[in-house]
Amino acid sequence: MSIKVFIRSVQAEFAEERRKLFDYIQSDALLGRFFIPFIFEREPAGGSSAQEVYLQQVSECDIYLGLFGCRYGYEDEDGVSPTEREYDLATAECKHRLIFITRLQGRKKRHAKQAALIAKAERSVVRRAFSGYDELRAAVYESLVRYLEEQDYIRKLPFDASFCHGATLDDIDPEKVERFVMLARAHRGFPIPYSSGVPTILTHLGLMTDTGKLTNSAILLFGKRPQDYFPGSSVKCAHFYGASVCKPIPSHHVFKGSVFELVDKAVDFVMSRIDMHVGTRAYSNTAAVTCEIPREAVTEAIVNAIIHRDYTSNASVQVMLFKDRLEIWNPGKLPYGVSLEKLRCMHASVPVNPILAHPAYLAGYIEEMGTGTSDIIEKCLDSGLDAPEFVQEEAFRVIIWRARIDDAFGVRSVEDNADIDLYEWQNQQKRIKQKDALFANKDKRTNRADVAEKQKAVVKFCSEPRSSMEIMEHIGVSRQTRTVNLYIGDLVKAGKLRPMIPDKPNSPRQRYVATRVGN
Repeated sequence: MSIKVFIRSVQAEFAEERRKLFDYIQSDALLGRFFIPFIFEREPAGGSSAQEVYLQQVSECDIYLGLFGCRYGYEDEDGVSPTEREYDLATAECKHRLIFITRLQGRKKRHAKQAALIAKAERSVVRRAFSGYDELRAAVYESLVRYLEEQDYIRKLPFDASFCHGATLDDIDPEKVERFVMLARAHRGFPIPYSSGVPTILTHLGLMTDTGKLTNSAILLFGKRPQDYFPGSSVKCAHFYGASVCKPIPSHHVFKGSVFELVDKAVDFVMSRIDMHVGTRAYSNTAAVTCEIPREAVTEAIVNAIIHRDYTSNASVQVMLFKDRLEIWNPGKLPYGVSLEKLRCMHASVPVNPILAHPAYLAGYIEEMGTGTSDIIEKCLDSGLDAPEFVQEEAFRVIIWRARIDDAFGVRSVEDNADIDLYEWQNQQKRIKQKDALFANKDKRTNRADVAEKQKAVVKFCSEPRSSMEIMEHIGVSRQTRTVNLYIGDLVKAGKLRPMIPDKPNSPRQRYVATRVGN
């Protein structure tokens, strides 16, 4: 959107300053993106009088920028100058007015009518004084940047706390607010009843100002149609038959709605497409239902992706279910001070969007304790699954491994234990994982010679391209981030192994082959 600035002064005064300001606004990297300046000198010749052109430009402009000096200028039959006519029209049409007044130097005096015009301007707008062009340019720049901030064209606040340009209370869905209040009162004892009114609730949550301005978070949380303002806030979910992104795609949905609706829809998409086991009533009156991937882990990963994503990006959160894994992508980076290693244990809670995250906490969707990622790991290990992986590339990814993985790699699956109850099978897998972890830690502490022998075996095994899963199975080591780094990553750094897809090190199709150095 272009913002038109009409630069005006007495024609015979500040002619050079007007031309310099015109060129400066057009050429400045920031101002030139938003503002279109106008001065009479750059207007092509036409049949209209100068006064008609000036008044037309006042009506068409967004900002009237007046330079007031000592001269009053030509006076019409009523004794009023064009500059004062233009200022009065800008005032009557509620234009944004920026007035800059030259300081008097030496014995210079202002024309009486010019002094009266300045006094009139001072009663209704804030004016700035200047002595030379450099000071004028700095004052104009500061005033135009402040205008951009006030109109929310640029922002100095985080995205979730910034105002949503053009949004009003008519964009808020009262039913979504009411549902939130019910959840927040049940989970966290939220003190504000719904009967207090939507404005009171939004103001209490820091989602609306006293003047009625709504934040971006208000629309994302409770908007009737949030994607009208933020098209990239939708969530794309896809289900694939195999272990890679390829057609046919059995199921693909683009979900829209509020943050809470997106979480619920995405979780339901995944849970309705993975295996579930209904147990017996041997120990209670109800039959236990066990999911292939714990619902808590799926929910936590999806909530994190939606709440903590970078909403300034046009990309969407993606949820992809493969034969062997669930991948959840979100546009954004880990907060400063939070590393991939820290995600595997309890860490400080550093929400990317704190204004957005707090209502999610009140509604019981997150805990604000920095335990989300460690909870995902714990839930998966408790269910006998491999430890989830966290990857930071262009986007942040969470990979949750499924119970049924490609048998070609020899990974244990439910089918191999068909005569075992799923609940018992998961407990069995949990014991195996814990045993694997114990021996992996023992190797790390004491057996450097064994590590070296396994690394030699890896190089020999990779005489042809191999996946990380094949490599780990070949040397009899569980596939974890630490062991992959130890038996593959260190060999790649040493130049003994070469990744087949070097620009995408974490690609599911990644394979490794021995180099001549390794051989």
